[in-house]
Amino acid sequence: MLTKRIIPCLDIKNGRTVKGVNFVDLRDAGDPVELAEIYAASGADELVFLDISATEERRKTLAELVYHVAEKVNIPFTVGGGISSVEDVDILLQNGADKVSINSSAVKNPQLINDLVAKFGSQCIVVAIDAKKIDGEWFVHLVGGKVPTELNLFDWAKEVEERGAGEILFTSMNNDGTKDGFANEALNKLSTELNIPIIASGGAGSIQHFTDTFVKGKADAALAASVFHFKEIEIIDLKRQLKKEGIPVRL
Repeated sequence: MLTKRIIPCLDIKNGRTVKGVNFVDLRDAGDPVELAEIYAASGADELVFLDISATEERRKTLAELVYHVAEKVNIPFTVGGGISSVEDVDILLQNGADKVSINSSAVKNPQLINDLVAKFGSQCIVVAIDAKKIDGEWFVHLVGGKVPTELNLFDWAKEVEERGAGEILFTSMNNDGTKDGFANEALNKLSTELNIPIIASGGAGSIQHFTDTFVKGKADAALAASVFHFKEIEIIDLKRQLKKEGIPVRL
C-alpha cells in the first residue's frame, strides 16, 4: 500500500511565509528557507511553496528563492504561483523544483496542462484547484480565491486528469484556515472518481483531522500550513499517531 504523505505548505508573499483564514487576514509565519530546512529535517514527505500573490500581481514566482529553498531540502519540492508557460516551468525546474503547480493559468488555458505534460512528464505537473461550496455546489475560484467562476470542481478535476496532470491539489476555501477539518465529502468524491493522487488542503487543526481525511476523504496526501508553522502539531507526533491508527506513513 502506498504511504500517505504529509506536506507542509509555505505560502509566500513578499519573500516571507504567511498564513491567513479563508484566503484573507494574512499574518507572518517566518522565513521560507529556514522553515523548509526545518520541515525537511523533521519528517515532512514533501514541501509545497506557493507564491500566493504572483498571479494577482502579474509577476513570476521568485526563482531565486526557489533556488535557496532547494539548496536546503532533500525531499520533493513543488512550486506554484504565476506560472503560465513552458518557459516558466523550465526556469523553476532548473532552480531546483521537483514539481510545479498551476492553477488560474490552467483554467484560462487548459491546453497548458497538455503542453507541460508533453514537455516535462505528468509526474511533475500538479494542478491546484481552489473551490468554494456555494448553495450545495462546488465552484472553482481563481487568482488566490478572489475570482469566482461557474466551473464545477468535479468536472474540472476530470478534465485535468484527462489532460495528463499527475496530481490534483484541492483546497476547500470554506475550510481554509478554520482548523475545523478538511472537506472530506468532496475529497472522497474526487478520490473515488479519479485515478490520480488527490492532495487535501484547507482545514487542518488537529491530528484527528489528518486521520479523517485519509480514512473518510480517501486523500493520498494532506497539506497544512499554520498548524506546522506555529508548532501546534509536530510532524513526527502526527506520523506516529497515524501509524498507530493503521495509516501507512513513512517514519
